[in-house]
Amino acid sequence: MHLEIKDLQVFYGKIEAIKGISFQVNQGEIVTLIGANGAGKTTTLKTISGLRPVSGGQIIFDGQDISKVQAHLRTAMGISMAPEGRGIFPGMTVLENLEIGKYFRKDRKNEMAEDLAEVYELFPRLKERASQAGGTLSGGEQQMLAIGRALMSRPKVLLLDEPSMGLAPMMIQNIFNIITRINKELGTTILLVEQNAQQALQRAHRAYVLETGKIVKEAVAKDLLNDPDVKAAYLGTGAGAH
Repeated sequence: MHLEIKDLQVFYGKIEAIKGISFQVNQGEIVTLIGANGAGKTTTLKTISGLRPVSGGQIIFDGQDISKVQAHLRTAMGISMAPEGRGIFPGMTVLENLEIGKYFRKDRKNEMAEDLAEVYELFPRLKERASQAGGTLSGGEQQMLAIGRALMSRPKVLLLDEPSMGLAPMMIQNIFNIITRINKELGTTILLVEQNAQQALQRAHRAYVLETGKIVKEAVAKDLLNDPDVKAAYLGTGAGAH
């Protein structure tokens, strides 16, 4: 067992955004959360990473309850997030952005060169643009940088929030190929939140469907590709309009 969410509740003021959900992510898996806008997918990831407080329930990581642990300490424990909207530092170079990914791993500073080499191998474009300001990169390159930065802390679990958002189809394919490689070659466990349900379900081992703060389905990801309800809601024409 790697990551377990038990009866998680999250409130925004008086509004209950996450209504007692439970799920697990096992070591070596890619697990995806799919659902419409406002279903609570991003809130779930933010709460796991420590950016939102837990209102009720538990987050168990490697057998330890981390529900009250501060965000930067969760990074040190092995949970790293590439946020929606990239969240890179536009005025800093690509290299500086990547180095920041090591910030909370003071114990790991001596591995910087090795980790950079690994990220550059996955994302050769970042190596070519190492001295460029992050803000001058294309949307796809910024997404690569956000994922690369998250990998610099050598996470056990990588949280990816909408990695395909706003990208051209060709770049989406490229990003998802790399996500699969991160899982297979580095052995990194991945929890993926994604509007592009088709791509997410093709890449993930297991999937959960979130609707208005509740999990309404869980299954082997490939099975959901043929599930009539999922097809109608998320895979039909206009699936991206949700």
